[in-house]
Amino acid sequence: MLGHQDVLSHIQSRKKNYALDRELYCDPGTYQADLEQIWYREWLFAVPAAELPKPGNYATLQVGAYPVVVIRGKDQRIRAFHNVCRHRGQRLCSHAHGLTANLVCPYHQWTYDLEGKLLFARDMGEDFDPSKFGLKKVHCLDMGGLIYICLAEVPPAIGELAKNAMQYLAPSGLNDAKVAHRSTIVENGNWKLVMENNRECYHCGGSHPSLCRTFSDNPKIAAMDGPHSASPEILTHWDRCEAAGLPSRFVFDKAFQWRLARIPLLNNAESYTMDTKHAVTKKMGSMPFYDAGSLLMYHYPNTWNHFLGDHAITFRVLPISPTETEVTTTWLVHKDAVEGVDYDLNNLTEVWLATNDEDRQVVEENQKGILSPAYEPGPYSPIQEEGVIQFIDWYCDLMAGRLAPKPALAAE
Repeated sequence: MLGHQDVLSHIQSRKKNYALDRELYCDPGTYQADLEQIWYREWLFAVPAAELPKPGNYATLQVGAYPVVVIRGKDQRIRAFHNVCRHRGQRLCSHAHGLTANLVCPYHQWTYDLEGKLLFARDMGEDFDPSKFGLKKVHCLDMGGLIYICLAEVPPAIGELAKNAMQYLAPSGLNDAKVAHRSTIVENGNWKLVMENNRECYHCGGSHPSLCRTFSDNPKIAAMDGPHSASPEILTHWDRCEAAGLPSRFVFDKAFQWRLARIPLLNNAESYTMDTKHAVTKKMGSMPFYDAGSLLMYHYPNTWNHFLGDHAITFRVLPISPTETEVTTTWLVHKDAVEGVDYDLNNLTEVWLATNDEDRQVVEENQKGILSPAYEPGPYSPIQEEGVIQFIDWYCDLMAGRLAPKPALAAE
């Protein structure tokens, strides 16, 4: 098991534009360092707000050692708390999703309101002060209908992403959407392999026959250097969409931790469906047309998303162990869309259900190969795997900065 300085040494010795060493994809020490330096410190996508439509609706997630509950309060505000009773530490909510009037510990029935205040604790004595035992809060932000959380005491700045995300997501009307379907799978691979696989379409032609009906695997089509620098097809699409009120141009942060851009689908396709036509008759929010393409949004370390004219798809990645990762996919449609009338669930979900399973197989075989003593990091394609290079550079730069020994304070 690697110590932090061993992890740092592997990161510093990486050859530029090459994959990571074996130990960085499977070692328990690396996994713990990833949790401590990234997952416990960065903003993480938790759930779409539409997953919590009513006061008392909650969702739970496990971030490393931390169980978290996200819940909508009676004031309609969404909050996050450590999913741990302040009495003896019992998990308050054991289900992935639910609806409750109050948060009641199943062990001794300590009861908290939806805002985290302790309401009831039986037989605790005259000196007991319930105001000191409310639930511990987790930083929580509603970013245009996407709920983000951060476990750090002081979270990193997120204002630039929030401003851009709320502007770009506004036409999709995520707060007027509902969950049509949700799928959670476990991929037997390191979380970085899951993210790497998403950041390129080098593998798409050979692995994703359904997706490639609508999503181009040509890297030149989606090559973007800025809001006014892209292929002619992309620039034309941006002009058309922005003339209709859809923010579309490529925006990103300097470290490439996040980016947003709207791209056209292949051959004027309308949605991710087998027949390439829209899957839902009621358009999302104020979307002006079905063939608006897909607004692509990623944010490291744990999400990528697709926002289309007729529906939206969110993806959440959570690490389980050095070689296990949970991937949750949620399909959102307009809140008034009726299954069986406005959309067929199989038609809506079949492309990405198939694609997710294909990606699972790719990641698992990738991990099995990396576990071999014969594995040696190979070079990334600068043409096909630019997104992977960006992700691995972000990871290595962040980890190197946080694991580097801090200079000792000068003696007075």
